[in-house]
Amino acid sequence: MKVPLGRQSPWVGADGGSAESLYELVGPEWFVALVDRFYEGVADDELLRPLYPADLTASRLHLSGFLKQYWGGPADYSVERGHPRLRMRHAPFRIGAGERDAWLRHMAAALDGAGLADAAATAVMEYFQGAAEHLVNDPG
Repeated sequence: MKVPLGRQSPWVGADGGSAESLYELVGPEWFVALVDRFYEGVADDELLRPLYPADLTASRLHLSGFLKQYWGGPADYSVERGHPRLRMRHAPFRIGAGERDAWLRHMAAALDGAGLADAAATAVMEYFQGAAEHLVNDPG
């Protein structure tokens, strides 16, 4: 009998194939599409939109680059921008519970259309929940 040690890898595709990382499972364009769906929601969000520049092109590139690297892709983000330092990069913006929750709503909607198996989607959303909570700088 084979007894699994620890948590089973969530990187299993709908076709049953597995991968060492989310990046390996889905490829780079998956992250671009996820970020595009996310920013479609942000673009019309009255609470979040003022936190972003008028042109979202750079924001899209930065987020997709960061996510590719974080989930096992090449370190292009760090080569271009240095250490992610997420709290520092977001410190100039007031991020409270409302902003956190709005961000998570848009990311959950984007992830919902991403075609991941349930275990993989859960792992990704757990990361997003922790990251969003970490960026709250106005608990008010």
